[in-house]
Parts: sequence; structure tokens; C-alpha cells
Amino acid sequence: MTKFFDKMRMTILPGLLAVILIANMSEAVVRRDDVEGSKYLAKPDEFPPLATFYVDGAHGTLVKPKWIVTAAHATFCVTPESLVLVNGTPRKVKALYVNPDYTPGQSHDIALVELEEPVADVVPAAIYTNTDEYGQEVWFIGIGGTGTGLTGQTVDNAENKGVLRKAQNKIVYSEGTLIKFVFDQGEAALPLEGVSGAGDSGGAAFVENENGFSVLGISSRPEGEFKAFGEYGIIEVYTRISYFKDWISLIINGDETTRAKNATSALKELPAGVTEDILPYVCNDIGIKEG
Repeated sequence: MTKFFDKMRMTILPGLLAVILIANMSEAVVRRDDVEGSKYLAKPDEFPPLATFYVDGAHGTLVKPKWIVTAAHATFCVTPESLVLVNGTPRKVKALYVNPDYTPGQSHDIALVELEEPVADVVPAAIYTNTDEYGQEVWFIGIGGTGTGLTGQTVDNAENKGVLRKAQNKIVYSEGTLIKFVFDQGEAALPLEGVSGAGDSGGAAFVENENGFSVLGISSRPEGEFKAFGEYGIIEVYTRISYFKDWISLIINGDETTRAKNATSALKELPAGVTEDILPYVCNDIGIKEG
């Protein structure tokens, strides 16, 4: 069954980056071919607010002690009582709030996950509220698939060993609900240029300054024509956090009635290839477990 879902992942609709990914955790990010791979290795303390929903990926970011922001499409197995890893500790989910205008492959790919208990051992990242994202250099981190820009992703998250990686890129588009960046090559690339790998969905595009971390975007999907996911020239599309700042505040600070009017408690449609019949088995295989 594991191999079946790994194959199915590679044929999922363009709007769904990394969903049905069963097996062990894996390395993250597709990197430059002319930079030593070890330079992309990361440690958990390089971005402590990182949250992980499944054993082999799909991420979010702690933005309040009880709240995680992520991509809507990554939440197909997130339900009350399910577990999410933050700082290496399983945390129980209380509720899921999906943006009601989420349209797969297009826009509004954002959701908020409320935890049962506040996380006391991690300082949350801030929500970036300015609209000056264009031209900024951002970092991202995760346990998704890996490879180089020459080949694209060659090792998926079902084949790797849980190594965490990071990469950077420059925002070249920031309009409406989206921000985007391109995987450049050679002299045009940043020192640790890269793009997210399969399994990094929902992770943050972030910056760090003297005040801590700020989340500018949420990993959503690739865009454009490409032979292999993650090859040079691919465009990465992220949900633009600043556009959704009011919605985020409304859900986090609102009462239950307000939340019910402005979010759904689950995805309106499952990822391509997943049915209600097999969903419980998928979630059981990839879900975070106690201990």
C-alpha cells in the first residue's frame, strides 16, 4: 500500500503539492547541484515553531501558543484528537478551521489548527502583516523530498531517513492571495537557493530578525511546466500571509459562532485519488503517534 500511495502522489492535481505520503520521514528541499548537500542540513532549533502533521511530512507553523497555520490541502487527516509534532512533542488537536474560499490549485490554501493545550516550550512565529514581501529573501525548512535542480526531486519522503533541510529563495511576486519565487541556477541563485520538496506542504516561508521569526507565506504548490518536480526554473507558489491577517485574527480571537461562519471544520473535497473509504487507513498509516 505504501508504494501505491507514493506513486499516486506524483500524479496528484497541480494544486496539491504533497499529500498522500506514506512511510518514513525524509530529507527536505531540492537544492542547487553546485553546492555541497551538507550545507543544506538543518537542526530543529533553526526554526522551533515548525509543526509536522504526518510521519513523513506536511508542516505548519506555531503562530500562537495554541494555534498553527498551515496549508488547507495538507489537513486531510487533521481532526480533533489527532496529533501534531511541535518541538519533537506530540500535541493533541482540538479543532480545524479551513478557509471557506479554499479552491484547490488556485487560492486561499490556508487553515488554522487549534491545539488542546498551549505550547509552552516554543516561542511562536509572528504573522507578517506588511505588504512589502516583493524582493525579500526568505527561508523554508522541512522533511520533504530532495534532489538537485538539474534532476528535480529524485528521492521522495518515503525513501529517506528523516533528515531536516533548509533553503532560501527570493520573492518575485506578491499580489493578492499569493507570493511566488523561482528556482534560479548558477550566478543568479542565492547561496543556498532551493525549493520545497514533496512533503513540505504547509511549511513557512519565513524571515528572522531581532524580534524573532515572521511567517510571510505557506507552501502551497508548484506552477508552470516542468519535467521533474523541483528542477531549475520551477515556480513555487505560497499562500500570502499578509492577505489573510484579518481572517487569521478573526478565527483565533473569535467565539465559536464567529468561527463557524468564517471557516469549515474539514476540507470540502479530499485530495485526488483519496476516497472516504480509504481515508481512515491512510490517516492511520501516516498519523503521528504517542511515544
